[in-house]
Amino acid sequence: CVFLPSPTVTSPCKILKCNSEFWAATSGSHHLGAEEAPEFCTALRAYAHCTRRTARTCRGDLAYHSAVHGIDDLMVQHNCSKDGPTSQPRLRTLPPGDSQERSDSPEICHYEKSFHKHSATPNYTHCGLFGDPHLRTFTDTFQTCKVQGAWPLIDNNYLNVQVTNTPVLPGSSATATSKLTIIFKSFQECVDQKVYQAEMDELPAAFADGSKNGGDKHGANSLKITEKVSGQHIEIQAKYIGTTIVVRQVGRYLTFAVRMPEEVVNAVEDRDSQGLYLCLRGCPLNQQIDFQTIRSAQATEGRARRKGPSLPAPPEAFTYETATAKCREKLPVEDLYFQSCVFDLLTTGDVNFMLAAYYAFEDVKMLHSNKDKLHLYERTRELAPGNMAPTGTHPTLWVALLCLSWLCLL
Repeated sequence: CVFLPSPTVTSPCKILKCNSEFWAATSGSHHLGAEEAPEFCTALRAYAHCTRRTARTCRGDLAYHSAVHGIDDLMVQHNCSKDGPTSQPRLRTLPPGDSQERSDSPEICHYEKSFHKHSATPNYTHCGLFGDPHLRTFTDTFQTCKVQGAWPLIDNNYLNVQVTNTPVLPGSSATATSKLTIIFKSFQECVDQKVYQAEMDELPAAFADGSKNGGDKHGANSLKITEKVSGQHIEIQAKYIGTTIVVRQVGRYLTFAVRMPEEVVNAVEDRDSQGLYLCLRGCPLNQQIDFQTIRSAQATEGRARRKGPSLPAPPEAFTYETATAKCREKLPVEDLYFQSCVFDLLTTGDVNFMLAAYYAFEDVKMLHSNKDKLHLYERTRELAPGNMAPTGTHPTLWVALLCLSWLCLL
């Protein structure tokens, strides 16, 4: 059993609530005249009182300490006395037609409206994991990894995502994602902590506690699960952190894709300790299958022939020619998604891996903010000019990769 602490024992830092109340009380008054100063000072004292009430639970919170220093500066700038009347900040009148959204999800629980009210639209990034498995990081680095067992994809101040990869075939290093756990951490008055878990043949359309939103808090609807295709495709919207997550089951295995603001991506306590945060740092070097270093296809094939009797029998459902033909049905552009599709069909013989690559690219088209960076190409000396993958190329390279997948555990 898991026992959650009582609210009387511990409570979250309420600094964002204080910030929101002060902003609500003073919105529209950024250029104060002398006659408005008393009202501003009253709101400022209320702001200071709010920060004092939450001081005990905000130790180490940078936003809290920033607010405290900011209040002192504003007090001096507007000649406000620390002693004087305080009042509850007035709530802004909601514009017509906006009441339902604000009622269900306070402004503080809408990332773009609260964090970036007076600044440019945030930059969004994408990370995806699919197939055997192939990883596209937040910096658009594309890797093929072994990473058997449990690995963290995302681990920041707001959420944690962990995947478990298991062998696709006995004796092979080819792995795919068989389990996914997402933990949305409790966030102010927006959401309670929520856990989402999916496994092979079980893609629920609800959190582990049976709910479909962020819980009992006022902004609970800023976190929602939507079932797109029963048992095959769910989408999680976390508006309070500007994040969209897509989880699919394709065949027996899971795929993961996320769209997240850079500010949230980099919200980690100690960036230097995030070496295993795969979406941020990529797979460790000893877990990567590096396409670019495989040059000696003949030597690898020769070694495979010498060791042939001791190797597990490779799948025979696809040759290089039939695999490329199959992948072209769904992926006409010969980018890294196409190459991953061919590789997976050769190593597993499972046509569902072609669909996994296809849906992974569909998710990129939906989630990636830069439409000029949808396709990624292998940047090697063998590429044709213009960053385009040559048509019908690398059959011996794929044979080498196939052999490597059987050999890397020996």
